Amino acid sequence: MLTTLYLIRHGETEGAETRRYKGHIDVPLSENGVEQIKRLAGYIVGAIPCGCPGQAQRPAPTGMGGLLNAIYCSDLSRAEKSAGIIAEPHGLKPIILPELRERNFGIWEGMSFDEIKEKYPNEFNAWAGNPLKFCPMEGESTIKVKDRAIKMFNEIIEKNSGQTVAIVSHGGINRILLCELLGMPLENIFRVEQDYACINIVEMWDNYPVVKLINGRIK
Repeated sequence: MLTTLYLIRHGETEGAETRRYKGHIDVPLSENGVEQIKRLAGYIVGAIPCGCPGQAQRPAPTGMGGLLNAIYCSDLSRAEKSAGIIAEPHGLKPIILPELRERNFGIWEGMSFDEIKEKYPNEFNAWAGNPLKFCPMEGESTIKVKDRAIKMFNEIIEKNSGQTVAIVSHGGINRILLCELLGMPLENIFRVEQDYACINIVEMWDNYPVVKLINGRIK
């Protein structure tokens, strides 16, 4: 049985011009972020085969798309707002799950990359070099994030077997899920890019994952 998943990163946030570890900080979407997600929402409506939930993703004419069966999101407002925009054309209400929340970056939360490199150069280099062995100071380890994210992902797929679902989460969560689905070592999570408002398409064939698209962006 085929289950189709749209794995989505939330739209651009306020202050995105400065690269910062936002983590658990509840930063709202920017105006541009809202527009990004609206474009993505339109794409999803047109991409789902009409009347065939759970079938492989195939482009459909505008206005001839099908519907999502369910949409899940992190409990942070940037993900919840994004999920609400995507859910509206499908008559859905996002199911909010704290397990999909971004990694806790500890004392680095709110700091820019440049600030961390200046104040904690050794720790930052260790983290960037091997994010499985090292973690942000006083933050969550990659294994801890993986455990909560994969457990929830498996529950979502099991509950929605044979349907078409969306998960709206964060860059860190998405990278970990994609590494797991692709069988990639978690040391390599930074080799997977996740831009704001990107979409990843995964087909689950009786729990065997086929990743059809990574980091797709709607212009």
